[in-house]
Amino acid sequence: MHLPKRALAGLGLVAVSALALSACSSDSGATTDTKTTSAAAAVDLSSVCPANVVIQTDWNPEADHGHLYELLGDDYKVDASKKSVSGTLMSGGKSTGVQVEIRSGGPAIGYASVSSQMYQDKDIMLGYVTTDEGVQNSAKLPTTAVMAENDISPQMIMWDPATYPDVTTIKELGAALEKNDGVVRYFGGSAYMEYLIGNGILPKSVTDGSYDGTPSKFVVAKGNDAQQGFATAEPFIYKNQVAAWGKDVKYQLVNDTGYPIYPEAMSVRTGDLTKLSPCLKKLVPVLQQADVDYITNPGTTNKLVANLVTQYNNGWVYDEDVANYGVETMKKLKIASNGDNDYVGDMDTERVQKVIDIDTPIYEKSGTKLKSGLAPEDLFTNEFIDKSIGF
Repeated sequence: MHLPKRALAGLGLVAVSALALSACSSDSGATTDTKTTSAAAAVDLSSVCPANVVIQTDWNPEADHGHLYELLGDDYKVDASKKSVSGTLMSGGKSTGVQVEIRSGGPAIGYASVSSQMYQDKDIMLGYVTTDEGVQNSAKLPTTAVMAENDISPQMIMWDPATYPDVTTIKELGAALEKNDGVVRYFGGSAYMEYLIGNGILPKSVTDGSYDGTPSKFVVAKGNDAQQGFATAEPFIYKNQVAAWGKDVKYQLVNDTGYPIYPEAMSVRTGDLTKLSPCLKKLVPVLQQADVDYITNPGTTNKLVANLVTQYNNGWVYDEDVANYGVETMKKLKIASNGDNDYVGDMDTERVQKVIDIDTPIYEKSGTKLKSGLAPEDLFTNEFIDKSIGF
């Protein structure tokens, strides 16, 4: 099974008695509750798109998915049993004439990959597919990304700066862990870790694929060990909501070591691309604008995200404070940005080729069959991107 990348430390917050976790009431810079809407003209999707646009995410509601929840109008309805929410698909405060249904991933789909879920349930039109997952499934479950919701991945490795005060990079961390008999815990089977090992950034001897999504081992190690995480969540959670830790962590993004995947790119089944093109031509700019509107003013949508987490009630703990921190971090680290141009959502051919070059030997070594002659154009297209929409 493709191991869940989004099983963050928040999952471990259910272990209250073991870790004496406490809720956070600190002010993390929440924005106004008034939702920003673009001044664009109304967009009618009813003649070219499905009456219900179904979108499959890869985890529970969180700030990283905020652009999707920004699409919902006030008439949204929650199905707590299915961990989904649906309502009128809005653009600039106006109805597009169709509905949108946003489905949670991770535990809601048995930790299956989004690619496999898209092929099992053909009602799903769009799904989150990270670039390396696209490579991995290019032969049997091919998908084509039509928009990158974020420009770089928030995936990171974190450590205790008090224990390792001189460490500033993952490579330096690896050397320090060797001296201290420490390890980096991560979800086993992750391609990025094979990249870090294969390129000499982390010694294999300091890697431990036993991470289970909880903070317990990190806390018990008292700073001696490091751990995978997401820059948009764990640094805030561990300092403010894991009482047994309650202090800063330091980290480096995996992206900054030379592993430039696009996280959670909005993708369709490759075989459906031509059929869906008339819809995507109008829908993708709506998605771009929702991304800009959400990052610009996330207050109302973050309240919705936190409310959905509460209603879904599946062990995932995530509140407005974490969501607000997530947005600020996406802006600060340029996780959500235009990249190297003036518009949002596009993908770069050279970057995707680099991921193919890195991951092909990794997946082939594990016995995964990839598409013969796999090229960037097999994994994404920028044809639907509106170059007038950006931050």
